[in-house]
Amino acid sequence: MATLARASRRLLPRTLSTPVIVRYFSVESAQAPPQSSPLAPVIRESPDRVKWDYRGQRKLIPLGQWAPKVAVDAYVAPNVVLAGQVVVYDGASVWNGAVLRGDLNKITVGFCSNVQERCVVHAAWSSPTGLPAETLIERFVTVGAYSLLRSCTIEPECIIGQHSILMEGSLVETHSILEAGSVVPPGRRIPSGELWAGNPARFIRTLTHEETLEIPKLAVAINDLSKSYFSEFLPYSTVYLEVEKMKKSLEISI
Repeated sequence: MATLARASRRLLPRTLSTPVIVRYFSVESAQAPPQSSPLAPVIRESPDRVKWDYRGQRKLIPLGQWAPKVAVDAYVAPNVVLAGQVVVYDGASVWNGAVLRGDLNKITVGFCSNVQERCVVHAAWSSPTGLPAETLIERFVTVGAYSLLRSCTIEPECIIGQHSILMEGSLVETHSILEAGSVVPPGRRIPSGELWAGNPARFIRTLTHEETLEIPKLAVAINDLSKSYFSEFLPYSTVYLEVEKMKKSLEISI
């Protein structure tokens, strides 16, 4: 009995003190600050680095042996897509958001013509009417915003209204106007000097001589407007970034 009492006295302090010791170490470990590796490199962003958005789309997309060709004085907005067999001639302008897909056939934007915002121009392999399948926009042509052109031909000095659709093989002859929202079915021909409108497009009236004279003036006015946009872009350089940085350092308003 005495032996059992002595053994219990020896074991009792150990059992009581052990949780206190464990708790003490656990509190210390929680309060200890995390140890950082002394060899970890500290990466700081350079203040001279230009923050570019590399997710931006490509303006010119070559396809196989075909690459888009843009004249020196033609204005093509930064977010325009030109793919494949696309030719933009002198003085022409292609405005923001337009897509010209020359992946199946050729697309031509003639001298001093303009393709306005969000237009889609495409060309099929072949035309069901037997007419040329390429999309041809000749000189002094104004194509309104949100229009869709597919394998059609637009002769010189014409106006295509906004939200118009020209299907395969359609032909718009010179000095003609297509009202906004018109749909030209495949193979339909709009004769010279006439005003057409509707879905499908129908003859409305013959244009006056004064109205035909205003058609190229509109194209020239848009061409003059594109020059002010063109002067704000340096397509083959980033010198403007250094200029802005210098103006900021000299506290000159940009």
